[in-house]
Parts: sequence; structure tokens; C-alpha cells
Amino acid sequence: MLVCALGLSGLAGGVALMRKLGAEPAQANRPTASDQQQADFRKAGVWQPPSGLKQIPIWPNGAPDMEGVSQPAERAEVTKAPDVVAGRPYTAAYDVTSPTMTVFPPRGKNTGASMVVFPGGGFQLLAMDLEGTEICDWMTAKGITCVLLKYRVPKSDHYWDKDCHCAITPKVPRALQDAQRTIRLVRARAKELNLDPNKIGVIGFSAGGYLVAQTSNIFEPTYKPVDEADKLSSRPDFAVALYPGHLCRSGGTLDPGIHITKQTPPTFLLQAWDDPVDDICNSTIYARALDDAGVPAEVHLFAKGGHAFGLRSTEHPDVVLWKKRLMLCLPAVEHNSLQWSKDFHWKKIS
Repeated sequence: MLVCALGLSGLAGGVALMRKLGAEPAQANRPTASDQQQADFRKAGVWQPPSGLKQIPIWPNGAPDMEGVSQPAERAEVTKAPDVVAGRPYTAAYDVTSPTMTVFPPRGKNTGASMVVFPGGGFQLLAMDLEGTEICDWMTAKGITCVLLKYRVPKSDHYWDKDCHCAITPKVPRALQDAQRTIRLVRARAKELNLDPNKIGVIGFSAGGYLVAQTSNIFEPTYKPVDEADKLSSRPDFAVALYPGHLCRSGGTLDPGIHITKQTPPTFLLQAWDDPVDDICNSTIYARALDDAGVPAEVHLFAKGGHAFGLRSTEHPDVVLWKKRLMLCLPAVEHNSLQWSKDFHWKKIS
């Protein structure tokens, strides 16, 4: 395992999103959100992808295990100051019941690699641009096919309930169902999408980082198969988790539902020590478990950096150095090579 500690500066704006949600803390003593941290939103309608792209429903006959689930219609809202990141608002999707994937084709030479993106939001909402479309714009410029998943929320996986001030694990992990299904669909449609079925990675932010860990270790379907795509593996070939949450449980122990083996894919982890939403323990405990299992991993722990910054440059642009470090770990992507194998290993960095 390669560990790198970097001194980066704080980020204030991006934290408001997760604090507003009362997101599940890594340790039980995390304070709840205050009224001052409640964002002033304006209605923006249902989230839609950029012009020219289409959302593809991932379930042919509607999402499974939705019996008895009652929630408002899906909506998207755009934040206003002070709830901004790097001086810009972000768009959040709420009450998603019909999950979709949006495929962003690579620009320039196609590397054959693809990545499924899991936006964060505490399993209460989805940060669809900050940790979604903006990530895809960067990836496609590198020749990577990007698949943005709009998974079901709220309360669709382990989440922090601000009313009971407790963490709740739902009986049905609907977000994980959507994540597994999307990886299988991308693999099933590899020829159609002009990508390599053995070069499918996942990248997730905050709660999306937890989905990265789940899909990296839980390979048995969490839903009843619906078509031929569900006969394929949902194991990603490589994984990237940025400021993940939900992994570090009471007493600083790893989520008991995560069982790391040599089948866990090579993993890139990044988090800040001053993250006020998800404790650094989420990355360090997962990194140690990866190392104990002999799984290749690169770990970057920032002295400062906050939470929910995505790719946006704050007053301290070094906070987005992670994208350069990640590309160094993926030499086949950086050099437009198609020579990856199933036994992918990180490129060592001096």
C-alpha cells in the first residue's frame, strides 16, 4: 500500500450540503446541523443530463423492492449562497425512485476504460453536478467513458437519521442494488458502448464512496435477476473512493458488512484529516483492511481539505491534486493504451 500525506487547505462551502442533511458521522459524537447551515434552495425541476445526452432507466420494469415506499415526486434544486463550492452553486436531486444511468462518451481517442460515478449526498440526495457531471467532463477528456448513476434516495443505504440521532441500516439496500445493476449493464453493453468489459471502474464521493466499497466487496446480487445482464459480474476492475463515509463504525471498527478479500479490486483512497462530515477513520480503517488482505491501494490523506469539494478549485487549488495522482495510477488511461489486463495493478509513484 502506498500512503501519501499532503498538506492542503480547508474547504468551507462544500460541507454545507452534508451538514444540511444531518449525514451519518463516522463517530457517534458528531454534532447535528444547525439552522445556519440550512441552504436556501430554488426549485429547478427534475434533474436532467447535459444537452445531447439521455438518461437510461437501469431497470426494465421499474426498480425492485419499492412496495410500500411512499415519497414525494423527484425534484432537483440548485443551491444559493452561502451554500456554494468554490463560489459556485451545485445541483442536488431528491426523492429518486426511478434510477437511471447517463453515458458520457469519451472525447478524442477512446482508451476502452470506463468508470461508473456514484455522487454523494448521505443517501438523502445526490450532488449531480459537483460529484457527477463535472467528474464525467474530466474523465471523457481523458478518453474514458463515464457512466453517471442517479441512484435511489433517500434512506436507500446506511444513513444518519437526524431525528433519532442514530445510524440506520435499511433492510433493503436500494442504492447498492442500483450500483450493482449499473455495473452489470455497462459490462453487458460493452460492445455497444465501445469499451472493454475488463476495464470498468467505479468512483464515488462521500456516500458514493461507501457504494464503491460495497460494490468492491459484495458480489452476490442484492436483488432478484431481471435479465441476462444479471448473469454478469458486478465486480469493478478498479475503484476510487473520495472522502468516503459509513465505513467507520462505533469504536473505530470497519462496517461488518464489508469483507475484504484478494478479489477486492485495486483501490485509490483520498480524504482530509479535517473532514467535518466523514471522519478520516473511514479511509484509514478501509486502507488498513485492504493492506491486510494484500489488495493494492494508494492512499492520500490531506492535512486539510474539508469535504465535498469534487474537482472544484477553491482559494487553495491544490485540493484537486487528486485527479493528477489518479491519472498517474492509471497509466493505460493516461497514455491511451488498451493493454490492461484483469490483473491490473497500480503504477508505483516515487
